[in-house]
Amino acid sequence: MKRQNIYILLFALLTYFGVAAQQLSSPDGDVIMEFSLNSEGNPVYQIAFKNQEAMKSSKLGFTLKESENLDGDFTLVDSETSTFNETWKPVWGEESEIKNHYNELLVRLKQESTERFMNIRFRVFDEGVAFRYEFPEQPNLGHFIIEDEKTQFAMTGDHTAFWIPGDYDTQEYDYTESRLSEIRGLMEESITENLSQNPFSSTGVQTSLMMKTDDGLYINIHEAALIDFSVLHLELDDKNMVFNAWLTPDVQGTKSYMITPANTPWRTVMVSDDARDILASRMTYNLNEPCALEDTSWIKPVKYVGVWWEMITGKSSWAYTNDFKAVKLGVTDYGKAKPNGTHAANNKRVKELIDFAALHGFDGVLVEGWNVGWEDWYGHSKDYVFDFVTPYPDFNVDEIHAYAKTKGVEMIMHHETSSSVRNYERHLDEAYQFMKDHGYNAVKSGYVGDILPRGENHYSQWMINHYQYAIEKAADYKIMVNAHEAVRPTGIARTYPNLIGNESARGTEYQAFGGSKPNHVTVLPFTRLIGGPMDYTPGIFEMDISKLNPNNNSNVNSTIANQLALYVTMYSPLQMAADLPENYNKFLDAFQFIKDVAVDWDKSVYLEAEPGSYITIARKAKGTNNWFVGNVNGKQIRQSKISLNFLDKGKKYMATIYADAKDANYKTNPQAYTIKKMKVTSKSKLSLNSVEGGGYAISIIEE
Repeated sequence: MKRQNIYILLFALLTYFGVAAQQLSSPDGDVIMEFSLNSEGNPVYQIAFKNQEAMKSSKLGFTLKESENLDGDFTLVDSETSTFNETWKPVWGEESEIKNHYNELLVRLKQESTERFMNIRFRVFDEGVAFRYEFPEQPNLGHFIIEDEKTQFAMTGDHTAFWIPGDYDTQEYDYTESRLSEIRGLMEESITENLSQNPFSSTGVQTSLMMKTDDGLYINIHEAALIDFSVLHLELDDKNMVFNAWLTPDVQGTKSYMITPANTPWRTVMVSDDARDILASRMTYNLNEPCALEDTSWIKPVKYVGVWWEMITGKSSWAYTNDFKAVKLGVTDYGKAKPNGTHAANNKRVKELIDFAALHGFDGVLVEGWNVGWEDWYGHSKDYVFDFVTPYPDFNVDEIHAYAKTKGVEMIMHHETSSSVRNYERHLDEAYQFMKDHGYNAVKSGYVGDILPRGENHYSQWMINHYQYAIEKAADYKIMVNAHEAVRPTGIARTYPNLIGNESARGTEYQAFGGSKPNHVTVLPFTRLIGGPMDYTPGIFEMDISKLNPNNNSNVNSTIANQLALYVTMYSPLQMAADLPENYNKFLDAFQFIKDVAVDWDKSVYLEAEPGSYITIARKAKGTNNWFVGNVNGKQIRQSKISLNFLDKGKKYMATIYADAKDANYKTNPQAYTIKKMKVTSKSKLSLNSVEGGGYAISIIEE
């Protein structure tokens, strides 16, 4: 019997035996979600795509602390369906307009034994299914504590997955590609060292989880609109191929505290037979609330430079002196300290960067290590670690601000909290006001190390509320936030577009810590970037780190052409040219692409995509008729064939192609590239070679 017939028969049997069953399809009819209650009164759902089973029957519900569970004995009170269709304009993004079109099913359930009510709201988009739990105000349910979420995602087979270990404190892992059944055996080697980490299970993985079935379906599991709730992980029952929801606990082991009325974040399942649809989906953003800010004119996409890379590689330091083993703010006298000679955040070096930014048309300069306290900032469980307003003796805030202003360059502030969250909240108003007083409109915040209060996790409900508090407080001061080591984004930037960037994954810094896999950047857009842009800090031209720091033998596993392509494929309205000016000056012809490429877009076209293998994207710069194309390649040499039919018909363009040279090799010859100019039209087709860890970048300028 054909699979689609089995699927139809199953639905018919559910209906025949009197089990409450509801069916909801996507606007285009390709995605079908079925909801029902089984014989024990458990809510269950399943998903099909183009009449092919994509997810088997999966249970829903919760176990509660000190209360009867919400996972069975339900009856259907009533249900209602609706359709929603709108087009909205993001403040910044991969396109200037986003379509939000879905069909919705709201089911209202009553637990007979307790007379408590729980609703489940489903939305079915053309690219997948989303659902959340809603708890209305009611007599028998007020305050309650979630012990576990019982949501299941039942797979139809032993799929290929791109995963990182489940961890309460970090996402900074390289992705492993394996069968689901192989996760347990590969887990130990997948857990690489990090400054703060807390893996929880031999089969636990993080979302966004990307998978591919043997039948060619692409499935992605994630969450959206993570507000006042703990982060969702997935634990695999590898005997039955079922993922079970696993929420991040707090220091007491509690998953989430709830007060009715309340709802959970959305659980999302994207499904398609074309990998490009996953990249093109805006479902995660659409599940968030509209923009909460009346005035967004101060939110501007930014291209910037800074001292960060020379510090990460060990060429320079954050700390001003080596004299102190311990620092007490307000007590330690830096005026008597001997400078260590490696401190990067000094007036002379920062002015050089400001000059470089002004010369090449960059918007801003980020300076890390400008403020006192870096001598003992990490590893001491220190509460009062920074005050975020007191500079080192060699960094004059007023002088630098005035100098940058004369050059038309904005300074970007850096706030490393050292994960002392109470301390950051204690100083937040003063720190943000200090920024505004000195012309800083954007901040890079960091949460390196174990959280204070001690025992708390980076991804618990309490910390999620802190990150949100910092974003909303920043909006009060008209400050843009780029949060590192914080929770991975879940589309919150639709509501608060001043969240202009996040790290929350293994970024370029790990290329200075031993390197990432050469196909790492062919996975991230399918996983981490599903929920929002990443401050990946691309643009490294000198791949041999020992040339910056003789004591660091790391190599950047990438070619220069690949680094250029990242400005297109790793979307972010906040893009750094991360390398040193000295290295860019050696390759000014290639650096031209970084100068030219946009950071905000009117349209994006996904030309080729296969997770872990390759991605090719074309984007139209906002307010222009100029296009930029980026291709990143994975583990095998490949010929990329693309059509330029996205260009306006009848118009002529000049294309500048930055590509891997024939002898380019990310290990032995990463700086080998070619630059070719040619006239193109919408009828043009290109065939370009990409080496392992390589790629190409193209600027297409209307004549």
